[in-house]
Amino acid sequence: MNKNLCILIDIGGTAIKFGVSDFDGNFIEKDQRPTEAKEFGGPGIVSKVIEICKNYIAKYNDNILGVAVSTAGMVNPETCEIIYALEDAIPQYTGVNYKEIIKENFNLPCFVENDVNCAALGEKWLGAGHGASSVFCMTIGTSIGGAMIVHDKLVSGASNSAGEVAYMIIPGGILHSLASTTYLVNLYAKKANLDVKNVNGVLIFDNAEKGEQLAIDAIDDLIEHLTDGITNVVSCQNPEVIILGGGIMARSAYLKPRIEAKLKEKLRPLVFEKTKITFASRQNDAGMLGALYNFNQRK
Repeated sequence: MNKNLCILIDIGGTAIKFGVSDFDGNFIEKDQRPTEAKEFGGPGIVSKVIEICKNYIAKYNDNILGVAVSTAGMVNPETCEIIYALEDAIPQYTGVNYKEIIKENFNLPCFVENDVNCAALGEKWLGAGHGASSVFCMTIGTSIGGAMIVHDKLVSGASNSAGEVAYMIIPGGILHSLASTTYLVNLYAKKANLDVKNVNGVLIFDNAEKGEQLAIDAIDDLIEHLTDGITNVVSCQNPEVIILGGGIMARSAYLKPRIEAKLKEKLRPLVFEKTKITFASRQNDAGMLGALYNFNQRK
Protein backbone atom coordinates (compact mmCIF):
# COMPACT_ATOMS: atom_id res chain seq x y z
CA MET A 1 0.00 0.00 0.00
CA ASN A 2 1.09 3.56 -0.73
CA LYS A 3 2.24 4.99 2.60
CA ASN A 4 1.30 8.58 1.73
CA LEU A 5 -2.46 8.91 2.11
CA CYS A 6 -4.95 11.74 2.63
CA ILE A 7 -8.44 11.76 4.14
CA LEU A 8 -10.93 13.41 1.76
CA ILE A 9 -14.24 14.82 3.03
CA ASP A 10 -16.97 16.48 0.95
CA ILE A 11 -19.71 18.07 3.09
CA GLY A 12 -22.96 18.79 1.30
CA GLY A 13 -26.37 19.77 2.62
CA THR A 14 -27.70 16.22 2.20
CA ALA A 15 -24.72 13.89 2.40
CA ILE A 16 -21.13 13.79 3.58
CA LYS A 17 -18.96 11.87 1.11
CA PHE A 18 -15.60 10.75 2.43
CA GLY A 19 -12.70 8.46 1.63
CA VAL A 20 -8.97 7.86 1.63
CA SER A 21 -6.73 8.26 -1.41
CA ASP A 22 -3.11 8.68 -2.33
CA PHE A 23 -1.97 12.16 -3.35
CA ASP A 24 -2.50 11.36 -7.05
CA GLY A 25 -6.24 10.92 -6.49
CA ASN A 26 -6.39 7.10 -6.50
CA PHE A 27 -9.01 6.04 -3.96
CA ILE A 28 -8.22 3.33 -1.43
CA GLU A 29 -11.80 3.41 -0.13
CA LYS A 30 -14.79 5.74 0.02
CA ASP A 31 -18.21 5.96 1.65
CA GLN A 32 -20.94 8.43 2.53
CA ARG A 33 -23.43 9.21 5.29
CA PRO A 34 -26.30 11.67 5.82
CA THR A 35 -25.28 15.20 6.78
CA GLU A 36 -28.37 15.76 8.96
CA ALA A 37 -27.54 19.45 8.72
CA LYS A 38 -30.85 20.84 9.91
CA GLU A 39 -31.20 18.29 12.72
CA PHE A 40 -27.77 18.75 14.32
CA GLY A 41 -26.30 21.82 12.60
CA GLY A 42 -22.62 22.73 12.50
CA PRO A 43 -21.72 21.00 15.80
CA GLY A 44 -23.17 17.73 14.48
CA ILE A 45 -21.19 17.97 11.25
CA VAL A 46 -17.98 18.71 13.14
CA SER A 47 -18.56 15.63 15.31
CA LYS A 48 -18.99 13.49 12.19
CA VAL A 49 -15.83 14.87 10.60
CA ILE A 50 -13.85 14.10 13.76
CA GLU A 51 -15.30 10.58 13.87
CA ILE A 52 -14.47 9.96 10.18
CA CYS A 53 -10.88 11.12 10.71
CA LYS A 54 -10.50 9.13 13.93
CA ASN A 55 -11.65 5.91 12.23
CA TYR A 56 -9.36 6.34 9.22
CA ILE A 57 -6.35 7.28 11.34
CA ALA A 58 -6.94 4.21 13.51
CA LYS A 59 -7.03 2.07 10.36
CA TYR A 60 -4.15 3.62 8.39
CA ASN A 61 -2.06 5.04 11.24
CA ASP A 62 0.98 7.07 10.17
CA ASN A 63 0.11 6.61 6.49
CA ILE A 64 -2.40 9.48 6.85
CA LEU A 65 -0.54 12.72 6.15
CA GLY A 66 -3.41 15.20 5.93
CA VAL A 67 -7.11 16.00 5.63
CA ALA A 68 -8.67 17.73 2.62
CA VAL A 69 -12.17 19.20 3.06
CA SER A 70 -14.79 20.39 0.58
CA THR A 71 -17.80 22.03 2.21
CA ALA A 72 -21.01 23.91 1.61
CA GLY A 73 -20.91 27.55 2.66
CA MET A 74 -18.57 30.44 1.89
CA VAL A 75 -14.99 29.57 2.83
CA ASN A 76 -11.92 31.70 3.39
CA PRO A 77 -9.34 29.37 1.80
CA GLU A 78 -6.45 31.14 3.54
CA THR A 79 -7.76 30.65 7.08
CA CYS A 80 -9.96 27.62 6.23
CA GLU A 81 -12.88 29.16 8.14
CA ILE A 82 -16.54 28.96 7.11
CA ILE A 83 -17.22 32.68 6.82
CA TYR A 84 -20.90 32.35 5.93
CA ALA A 85 -23.51 29.58 5.84
CA LEU A 86 -27.26 30.02 5.62
CA GLU A 87 -28.80 29.36 9.02
CA ASP A 88 -31.81 27.78 7.29
CA ALA A 89 -29.52 25.30 5.53
CA ILE A 90 -26.83 24.54 8.14
CA PRO A 91 -27.45 26.18 11.53
CA GLN A 92 -24.44 27.19 13.65
CA TYR A 93 -21.96 26.49 10.85
CA THR A 94 -20.57 29.99 10.29
CA GLY A 95 -17.24 30.30 12.09
CA VAL A 96 -16.29 26.61 11.98
CA ASN A 97 -12.58 26.21 11.20
CA TYR A 98 -11.60 22.68 10.18
CA LYS A 99 -7.91 23.55 9.92
CA GLU A 100 -7.83 24.36 13.64
CA ILE A 101 -10.09 21.42 14.55
CA ILE A 102 -7.96 18.85 12.69
CA LYS A 103 -4.73 20.35 14.04
CA GLU A 104 -6.04 20.27 17.62
CA ASN A 105 -7.44 16.73 17.44
CA PHE A 106 -4.96 14.94 15.19
CA ASN A 107 -1.98 17.25 14.63
CA LEU A 108 -2.41 16.95 10.85
CA PRO A 109 -2.46 19.63 8.14
CA CYS A 110 -5.89 20.44 6.73
CA PHE A 111 -7.01 22.67 3.86
CA VAL A 112 -10.60 23.65 3.10
CA GLU A 113 -12.45 25.03 0.08
CA ASN A 114 -16.07 25.62 -0.97
CA ASP A 115 -17.85 22.57 -2.42
CA VAL A 116 -18.68 24.10 -5.82
CA ASN A 117 -15.08 25.26 -6.17
CA CYS A 118 -13.85 21.80 -5.23
CA ALA A 119 -16.14 20.13 -7.77
CA ALA A 120 -14.66 22.43 -10.43
CA LEU A 121 -11.09 21.68 -9.31
CA GLY A 122 -11.80 17.93 -9.32
CA GLU A 123 -13.23 18.05 -12.83
CA LYS A 124 -10.36 20.23 -14.06
CA TRP A 125 -7.73 17.93 -12.54
CA LEU A 126 -9.05 14.44 -13.30
CA GLY A 127 -12.35 14.91 -15.09
CA ALA A 128 -14.04 16.75 -17.93
CA GLY A 129 -11.62 19.69 -17.81
CA HIS A 130 -8.42 17.65 -17.77
CA GLY A 131 -5.70 19.28 -19.85
CA ALA A 132 -7.29 22.73 -19.96
CA SER A 133 -5.71 25.60 -18.04
CA SER A 134 -8.82 27.82 -18.02
CA VAL A 135 -12.18 26.37 -17.01
CA PHE A 136 -15.56 27.58 -15.82
CA CYS A 137 -17.77 25.08 -14.04
CA MET A 138 -21.53 25.55 -13.58
CA THR A 139 -23.69 23.26 -11.45
CA ILE A 140 -27.40 23.43 -12.23
CA GLY A 141 -29.62 22.24 -9.39
CA THR A 142 -31.84 23.86 -6.77
CA SER A 143 -29.84 26.97 -7.59
CA ILE A 144 -26.81 27.52 -9.84
CA GLY A 145 -23.25 27.30 -8.61
CA GLY A 146 -20.18 28.48 -10.43
CA ALA A 147 -16.40 28.39 -10.17
CA MET A 148 -13.64 29.96 -12.24
CA ILE A 149 -10.19 28.44 -12.85
CA VAL A 150 -7.50 30.44 -14.65
CA HIS A 151 -3.97 29.15 -15.32
CA ASP A 152 -4.78 26.02 -13.27
CA LYS A 153 -5.69 28.08 -10.19
CA LEU A 154 -9.05 28.82 -8.63
CA VAL A 155 -10.06 32.49 -8.74
CA SER A 156 -11.62 33.33 -5.36
CA GLY A 157 -12.19 37.08 -5.66
CA ALA A 158 -12.02 39.86 -3.07
CA SER A 159 -14.90 38.42 -1.00
CA ASN A 160 -14.27 34.74 -1.88
CA SER A 161 -17.36 34.79 -4.08
CA ALA A 162 -15.93 34.85 -7.62
CA GLY A 163 -17.94 32.67 -9.99
CA GLU A 164 -21.23 32.94 -8.08
CA VAL A 165 -23.26 33.21 -11.28
CA ALA A 166 -26.59 32.58 -9.53
CA TYR A 167 -26.73 36.36 -9.03
CA MET A 168 -25.81 37.23 -12.62
CA ILE A 169 -28.31 39.53 -14.32
CA ILE A 170 -29.62 38.20 -17.64
CA PRO A 171 -32.60 39.23 -19.80
CA GLY A 172 -35.69 38.71 -17.65
CA GLY A 173 -34.07 38.54 -14.22
CA ILE A 174 -31.22 36.70 -12.51
CA LEU A 175 -29.75 33.36 -13.55
CA HIS A 176 -30.88 31.54 -10.38
CA SER A 177 -34.51 32.49 -11.03
CA LEU A 178 -34.52 31.54 -14.72
CA ALA A 179 -32.09 28.67 -15.32
CA SER A 180 -32.12 26.40 -12.26
CA THR A 181 -33.76 22.98 -12.04
CA THR A 182 -36.21 24.58 -9.60
CA TYR A 183 -37.26 26.99 -12.35
CA LEU A 184 -37.65 24.17 -14.89
CA VAL A 185 -39.80 22.07 -12.56
CA ASN A 186 -42.04 25.01 -11.59
CA LEU A 187 -42.41 26.12 -15.21
CA TYR A 188 -43.38 22.66 -16.46
CA ALA A 189 -45.80 22.03 -13.57
CA LYS A 190 -47.56 25.31 -14.36
CA LYS A 191 -47.77 24.61 -18.12
CA ALA A 192 -48.97 21.03 -17.56
CA ASN A 193 -51.36 22.04 -14.74
CA LEU A 194 -49.70 19.59 -12.35
CA ASP A 195 -48.88 19.72 -8.64
CA VAL A 196 -45.21 20.72 -8.48
CA LYS A 197 -44.69 17.98 -5.87
CA ASN A 198 -45.32 15.41 -8.60
CA VAL A 199 -42.80 16.87 -11.06
CA ASN A 200 -39.04 16.43 -11.31
CA GLY A 201 -36.30 16.73 -13.89
CA VAL A 202 -36.38 13.04 -14.81
CA LEU A 203 -40.09 13.22 -15.68
CA ILE A 204 -39.62 16.34 -17.80
CA PHE A 205 -36.69 14.95 -19.80
CA ASP A 206 -38.39 11.57 -20.25
CA ASN A 207 -41.45 13.33 -21.65
CA ALA A 208 -39.35 15.56 -23.89
CA GLU A 209 -37.55 12.54 -25.34
CA LYS A 210 -40.97 11.00 -26.05
CA GLY A 211 -41.85 14.11 -28.04
CA GLU A 212 -44.15 15.93 -25.59
CA GLN A 213 -44.16 19.56 -26.72
CA LEU A 214 -44.79 21.01 -23.24
CA ALA A 215 -41.64 19.35 -21.91
CA ILE A 216 -39.60 20.31 -24.98
CA ASP A 217 -40.73 23.94 -24.66
CA ALA A 218 -39.90 24.06 -20.93
CA ILE A 219 -36.38 22.72 -21.51
CA ASP A 220 -35.86 25.08 -24.45
CA ASP A 221 -36.91 27.97 -22.19
CA LEU A 222 -34.30 26.95 -19.60
CA ILE A 223 -31.64 26.55 -22.30
CA GLU A 224 -32.36 30.07 -23.58
CA HIS A 225 -31.67 31.54 -20.15
CA LEU A 226 -28.77 29.22 -19.32
CA THR A 227 -26.98 30.11 -22.54
CA ASP A 228 -27.46 33.82 -21.76
CA GLY A 229 -25.49 33.12 -18.57
CA ILE A 230 -22.85 31.06 -20.37
CA THR A 231 -22.48 33.82 -22.98
CA ASN A 232 -21.77 36.33 -20.22
CA VAL A 233 -19.20 34.02 -18.63
CA VAL A 234 -17.46 33.42 -21.96
CA SER A 235 -17.45 37.17 -22.69
CA CYS A 236 -15.70 37.86 -19.37
CA GLN A 237 -13.36 34.89 -18.91
CA ASN A 238 -13.08 33.32 -22.38
CA PRO A 239 -12.30 29.88 -20.89
CA GLU A 240 -11.16 26.91 -22.91
CA VAL A 241 -13.85 24.71 -21.37
CA ILE A 242 -17.29 25.22 -19.83
CA ILE A 243 -18.20 22.25 -17.62
CA LEU A 244 -21.88 21.72 -16.83
CA GLY A 245 -22.84 19.60 -13.83
CA GLY A 246 -25.81 18.88 -11.59
CA GLY A 247 -28.64 16.36 -11.80
CA ILE A 248 -30.32 17.37 -15.06
CA MET A 249 -26.98 17.80 -16.82
CA ALA A 250 -26.69 14.00 -16.77
CA ARG A 251 -29.01 14.21 -19.82
CA SER A 252 -26.07 15.47 -21.84
CA ALA A 253 -27.02 13.66 -25.06
CA TYR A 254 -30.26 15.64 -25.18
CA LEU A 255 -28.86 18.92 -23.91
CA LYS A 256 -25.47 19.29 -25.61
CA PRO A 257 -26.60 19.86 -29.24
CA ARG A 258 -29.33 22.26 -28.09
CA ILE A 259 -26.99 24.26 -25.85
CA GLU A 260 -24.34 24.42 -28.57
CA ALA A 261 -26.88 25.55 -31.17
CA LYS A 262 -27.99 28.43 -28.94
CA LEU A 263 -24.41 29.45 -28.12
CA LYS A 264 -23.57 29.44 -31.81
CA GLU A 265 -26.28 32.10 -32.24
CA LYS A 266 -25.07 34.20 -29.29
CA LEU A 267 -21.27 34.04 -29.53
CA ARG A 268 -19.04 35.40 -32.25
CA PRO A 269 -17.85 32.54 -34.51
CA LEU A 270 -14.20 32.90 -33.46
CA VAL A 271 -15.18 32.67 -29.77
CA PHE A 272 -17.70 29.85 -30.25
CA GLU A 273 -15.17 27.71 -32.10
CA LYS A 274 -12.65 28.05 -29.25
CA THR A 275 -15.13 27.28 -26.44
CA LYS A 276 -15.66 23.63 -25.57
CA ILE A 277 -18.92 22.67 -23.85
CA THR A 278 -18.64 19.50 -21.82
CA PHE A 279 -20.35 17.77 -18.91
CA ALA A 280 -19.11 16.74 -15.48
CA SER A 281 -17.70 13.21 -15.49
CA ARG A 282 -16.48 12.55 -11.93
CA GLN A 283 -19.92 12.85 -10.34
CA ASN A 284 -19.80 12.12 -6.57
CA ASP A 285 -15.99 11.99 -6.51
CA ALA A 286 -15.42 15.49 -7.95
CA GLY A 287 -15.70 17.34 -4.63
CA MET A 288 -13.30 15.02 -2.83
CA LEU A 289 -10.79 15.10 -5.69
CA GLY A 290 -11.03 18.90 -5.82
CA ALA A 291 -10.39 19.09 -2.08
CA LEU A 292 -7.26 16.99 -2.63
CA TYR A 293 -6.15 19.17 -5.55
CA ASN A 294 -6.57 22.23 -3.32
CA PHE A 295 -4.59 20.48 -0.55
CA ASN A 296 -1.77 19.63 -2.97
CA GLN A 297 -1.59 23.20 -4.27
CA ARG A 298 -1.63 24.82 -0.84
CA LYS A 299 0.62 22.29 0.87
